[in-house]
This record gives sequence, structure tokens and C-alpha cells, in this order.
Amino acid sequence: MADRIVRAISTDGMVQAAAICSRDLTERARQIHKTLPVATAALGRALAAASMMGNALKSDGASLTLQFKGGGPLGTVLAVSDNEGYVRGYVTNPHTDLPLRPDGKLDVGGAVGHEGTLTVIKDLHMKEPYVGTIDLLGGEIAEDVAGYFVESEQIPTACALGVLVDRDQSVKSAGGYLIQLMPGAGEDTIAKVEGGVMAAGPVSAILEQNDDPEALLRTVMSDFDLKILETCPVSYKCYCSRQRVERALISLGKSELEQMLAEQGGCQLTCQFCDAVYDFSADDLRALIAGL
Repeated sequence: MADRIVRAISTDGMVQAAAICSRDLTERARQIHKTLPVATAALGRALAAASMMGNALKSDGASLTLQFKGGGPLGTVLAVSDNEGYVRGYVTNPHTDLPLRPDGKLDVGGAVGHEGTLTVIKDLHMKEPYVGTIDLLGGEIAEDVAGYFVESEQIPTACALGVLVDRDQSVKSAGGYLIQLMPGAGEDTIAKVEGGVMAAGPVSAILEQNDDPEALLRTVMSDFDLKILETCPVSYKCYCSRQRVERALISLGKSELEQMLAEQGGCQLTCQFCDAVYDFSADDLRALIAGL
């Protein structure tokens, strides 16, 4: 089944939720960046979270960026989503390899690191983007995302994210959910959400059996009557183009381009999100300089 996001609300209006199946987009990211399993898991979790959060923005042209800097061997984990949930991202060190944790799971927290920050950037095409930064809670991605909502937006949130990597290092299942309490939700609602989360178990195992995000939500929120609001297709999508790269070069200014021409006789730029390579010859640089 193709990747998609499902949004729902409880019929009593006290809980809103989103769930995503993101196996294909995570596998696409793995193939582009040639990530080893622990990097695949970290990036896949970040992509799923960014996609759900970006999809919630709804204003045309808006974007959302998640940036994890935990001081671990992966370096920066970055994921960017547009307002429809189409997402892209990278890790600084995709070939990071760590021993499994004692429980046999991939050590995402150890790879991301525990001492650092999660920064969330929402660009809503206002004068300034909204930027919120919190200290990482553990580097496992999901608990850090939930911590961001509680700390920066004062929204009690349950978040679970999972990536199951197969023996051949391909992605077997991936996805997650965000469950958020609405103003006025009481202790009984909180208890029902917590009970459902505990009873459901790991996300990746649920999605391995059934990769339907609506079924995932109904499993985790079995104590609630849910109204499905919308279902949206999502995928890994990069917006780079030669024109955008040209604009980036022009922004360097005439003197820097002239220095590049003199020292290198041209340049080659690689998109960090999709690994597309853009070659600019000496004549190309001269034309950009002449245009300035």
C-alpha cells in the first residue's frame, strides 16, 4: 500500500491524531543516501515525524524542518516537509554503524546522541519563520518530538515512530503516530490515551502486519470513537533544480564567483537531499558573472 497520512479526531472532540505509513519514502531515502541500518532508522523516524507535522500546517507554500543535533556519531539528522507532507532529509554520517542495544533493537539514541537539541522551524511565509528549540530527551526521535510539543506549544502529545530494517538492510516497515489532547481533555481521556499506547506496543511491528495508518490509529485509540478527517498521499520529494542552484551561486556575489572561476575553472554541486549533481563549466560561471 502506498505511503499516506491519515488524520482523525475523536467524536467527543477531545483528541486529535495523525498516523503515517512511510515505508516507501524511507526506503527511497535509504537508497539515495546509502544509509546503514541505524542511520536508516533515525532518518526514517525523523522523516515520518516531519511529514505529519508539515502536513498539519495547511497554508500553501509552508514548510517545516526538524533538526536533531545530539552530539552522536550520526551528526545532524535533518528532515524537511512541505505543507502536504512531501518530505526529504539527510544524516551527516549515513554510514554510522553501532552495536545493537541489549534488547536487540537498533541504538538510535546512541547514534543521534543524548546531549544536544531538537530545533523545529516553521516557515509560514510570514516576516520571520517560527523557530523552537528544546534540549533532547534521549535522541530516540519520538520522545523528543513529543517533548517539543509539550514544551514549546503546550500541547500534551503522545508520539511513536518506528522503522523496521530487513536482513538485506532494506526497509520492511516504517511509520508512526501523533496523538494530541485538545483543550479541556480530562484525566479519563489522558488515561485512555496512555492505556491504548501501552496496549498497542511498537509501531513498526503493527505496520509490519498491516501498513494501513488508519488501522494503526484504530489499534492505538481502540477506546475512542474516531472520525477520519482526511487521507493524504505522501512521498520522498526533493525540489532542487538547476535554476535553484544557479540562484544559490548568484547569491554568493560577483567577487566570490570570479575567485571560483580563477581557482577551479568551474564547479560541481551536489544536492544534499537527493544527491543530484549539477556541473557548472567555466563558460557557465562567466555567464552568471556577466549577468551580475
